[in-house]
Amino acid sequence: MNGTGFSKSRLERMHHVLSGYVEQKALPGLVALVSHHDDVHVEVLGTLAFDNPAPMKRDTIFRIASITKPITAVAAMILVEECKIRLDDSIEKWFPELANRRVLTSLSSQPDETVPARRAITVRDLLTFTMGFGSVMAMPDTYPIQQLIRDYRIGSDGPKLPTYAPATDEWLNRLGSLPLLAQPGERWMYNVSSEVLGVLIARVSGQSLGTFMRERIFEPLGMKDTAFHVPSDKIERLPTFYFFNREANTLDVFDNAANSAWHPEPSFESGEAASSRRLMTILPSAA
Repeated sequence: MNGTGFSKSRLERMHHVLSGYVEQKALPGLVALVSHHDDVHVEVLGTLAFDNPAPMKRDTIFRIASITKPITAVAAMILVEECKIRLDDSIEKWFPELANRRVLTSLSSQPDETVPARRAITVRDLLTFTMGFGSVMAMPDTYPIQQLIRDYRIGSDGPKLPTYAPATDEWLNRLGSLPLLAQPGERWMYNVSSEVLGVLIARVSGQSLGTFMRERIFEPLGMKDTAFHVPSDKIERLPTFYFFNREANTLDVFDNAANSAWHPEPSFESGEAASSRRLMTILPSAA
């Protein structure tokens, strides 16, 4: 063991593996952190982009994607703790757009083949991803409803820019016009429940989701670099976002940091990030 409580040989092995990805151009750079009790080890390797020699740094700002979801859950539980919402409350009080739900008779049914929902969607359903709507884990066009979901830009089948989905109220109206895919409480489905939960937090608190998270979570924890967009004075710390092009077997630019879609404030701050209205942050400090 070294002086920090970590195995020196294991840290060297980790460095060798991580640096290999950069040397082989599997990615331009990375920041990795390992912590154990009070011991923290950080690796900072490579650059912000393949075509940008600026080095990756300890305070590089990353898009944290679905890690937004547990933070959204924490925000919701703050409201539960304050008795502003209860786990088994129907959400129809705050979401008239989602009242009187109808449910597909089966996932393979046509969108108009529905039955009434047996009960209303609850806060607990949102927290447990069982509201009855979410990502359809199947190849595109396996089921008729998938085309409507794409047309309405409710979910996503891959990374999307923050401009992909409509503003909050329009998004909810579109969601409310679609049938549920399963009865509330009966089936776990990814993504959309957390997105609705984020809107619930905003409507109950009277603040935007980003403002609520900043005041109630990020500022008390000293997380000054965590938000739904990157301001001008921090944009140089944002790396280029790549996606893997399976057909060409290449890493292609999805979002260039210089004119990033994550620079302007989004019209819809997402509690789940499937449509990439995700939080941005840095790795935590040793403190």
